[in-house]
Amino acid sequence: MSKAPRHGLARALSRRGVCSRKVAAEWIAAGRVSVDGRVVRDPEFPTTPETVIVVDGDARREHAPVHLLLNKPRGLVTTTSDEHGRDTVYRCFDGAELPWIAPVGRLDKASEGLLLFSNDPRWAARITDPETGPDKTYHVQVDTIPGDALLAALVEGVDADGARLRAKSARLLRSGTKNAWLEIVLGEGRNRQIRRLLSAFDISVLRLVRTAIGPITLGDLPKGAWRHLSSAEAEELF
Repeated sequence: MSKAPRHGLARALSRRGVCSRKVAAEWIAAGRVSVDGRVVRDPEFPTTPETVIVVDGDARREHAPVHLLLNKPRGLVTTTSDEHGRDTVYRCFDGAELPWIAPVGRLDKASEGLLLFSNDPRWAARITDPETGPDKTYHVQVDTIPGDALLAALVEGVDADGARLRAKSARLLRSGTKNAWLEIVLGEGRNRQIRRLLSAFDISVLRLVRTAIGPITLGDLPKGAWRHLSSAEAEELF
C-alpha cells in the first residue's frame, strides 16, 4: 500500500490554496500556524493531506481548484502588493468572494490582455513550464512597417543579454502610414521577451496585448473583467 505524499508545512498551505509559500513561511515564523493542535514554526515540518493545519484558529483544508481569466488593463502591476503604492491586478477582484489566488505568469505594467489566476500551484506550474507550457499569442503595435525580412528575422531570433530571443511565429495583421500591428506567438516564456526581441531590432512597442494562451482566448471579455474557466478549458491548456 502506497504512503500518502508528504510536503513541508509552507508548501502544504500553498497546495491547499490558502496562500503563497512565501506568505505561509511568514505566518509559520510568526507562530500563527498549528499542526495537529500544536504551534509549529518550521516551514519544512512534514505534513500529509490528512494533517490538520490551523491558521489563526481556523482549520485550512484544501479548496476546490479555481482557474480564472482576467482581461488585464494597462497600468496595473502583476503582484499581490506593491511597495510603491501602485495599483495591482488584484484591484480587478475587489468585492469578489474568492479563495487565495495567484497570477499564472505575468504581464508587465505597460502590457494588457489575457492573464490567468489560480489557487492550484501544480496547474500553474504546468502552464508556465518553459518547455511544455502552451503557446502564448500577442498582438503588438510597433512604430514601424515591417517587411517579410524583418518578420523572418524575429523568428530566426537574436542573442541579447546572454539569451537567445525568438518568436515562434510573427505575421503582419494590419498597417498604417507609420506603425503596424503584428501577431507574435511565443513558444517559451522569458521576462519581457517581446519587448527585448523587438528592441534588438530598434523597434519600439506602442501597445502589447496578450490575446491567447494555448486555445483559450480573450474573446469579448471587457477590459478589467474576469471569468471562471470551465474544467474543460483548464484541461485544454495541456
